[in-house]
Amino acid sequence: MKLIERYILKRATGMFFATLLPLMAIVWTTQALTSVNLVTDSGQSTLAFMRLATLILPSIIPLILPFALVIGVAQTLTAMNADSELTVLNAAGSSRMMIIRPIIYLGLALSAVSFTVDNFVEPYSRMAVRKMIATAHADLLSSVVQENTFRKITDGLYVQVASRRNGGVLHGIFVADSRDPAYELVYYAREGAVDDSGSALVMKDGEVHRKLPDGNVSIIKFDSYAFDLTDMTKMTGQATIRAKDRDLPFLINPDPKDPVYEKNPEAFTAELHRRLTEWTYPLLFALIALVFSSDARSHREARVHPMITALLTCLFIRWTTFYAANSAEESRFFIPIMYLIPLGTGYLAIRQLVGNRRLEIPLTLEQKVNEILVRLRLTKANPASDGNQVK
Repeated sequence: MKLIERYILKRATGMFFATLLPLMAIVWTTQALTSVNLVTDSGQSTLAFMRLATLILPSIIPLILPFALVIGVAQTLTAMNADSELTVLNAAGSSRMMIIRPIIYLGLALSAVSFTVDNFVEPYSRMAVRKMIATAHADLLSSVVQENTFRKITDGLYVQVASRRNGGVLHGIFVADSRDPAYELVYYAREGAVDDSGSALVMKDGEVHRKLPDGNVSIIKFDSYAFDLTDMTKMTGQATIRAKDRDLPFLINPDPKDPVYEKNPEAFTAELHRRLTEWTYPLLFALIALVFSSDARSHREARVHPMITALLTCLFIRWTTFYAANSAEESRFFIPIMYLIPLGTGYLAIRQLVGNRRLEIPLTLEQKVNEILVRLRLTKANPASDGNQVK
């Protein structure tokens, strides 16, 4: 690699990381905050929250990498053009490939990272997150520790505790159970605790109100009563594994007896093709950034900032691929589209770069865009051919 190529690669890589880290911090914080209620409601420690937040990271990396790259490349080349570095390279007779090659290397490296994270790291982190959430829901004692707050444990079952004492003793227990349509049960108890196995809530010194559909209410007082939690803990303690949680070998050769696969095999097929196409986006977005910002242009030229144009183009392409991937779960017609979009866009970008062409706006459209930019005071008016200025 030549000196100038190493220089471009170093600048683009630095700008990429300068863009990636803030974007990742913002998205990661947003995703982590959605898990705060789960952790606080289930009584998990701060360490558990940090572990859960860390496990979220692999799921956002493949989404952010391509956009951080397109911003970093476009900004780097635009800054080089503003400093007349691209103009000097062009005047010195350097090939355009000298600018393109280091960016391609960076795009290929990030595509390999995206493929590894998307197919091997993210599935395991997703599985760990789901199991952690299932375990938190299965811990009933942790679910009811919020004092003086009604907690919905499951449909038709609500629990409130006045206070929690040392040793896991619960005071002022109120349980409303309407899961059986034939009658409603309301439990009051002075104190109680969940047994060591977690299969029963043992209440002491209380009473049960049983209300029938005809409105009659029967009241039974008790010294000790065990409220069965077995069915509920079994239901909440199981993690639901979806297609996105599976690794690549499973998607290629799924288990036909898997209950989730039996219900919706199309989701696994769509996820497989998404994995086989999504990893190419860093390289594709690098090509798009090169198309819009790798040529030397005059500072007097009125045009939209290359980074904005490239970013909007990439957002549109990403939206179409998201739509195709989601629609592929319902219809196999969208599976070829998932491949056609990146392949077609990549072909057009490579053709533009290899042909050493410049993106030019048609004259009439360019005049209209220039007028809008002048009115918004984003650029200066260009002198017209008759000596007047475009206003």
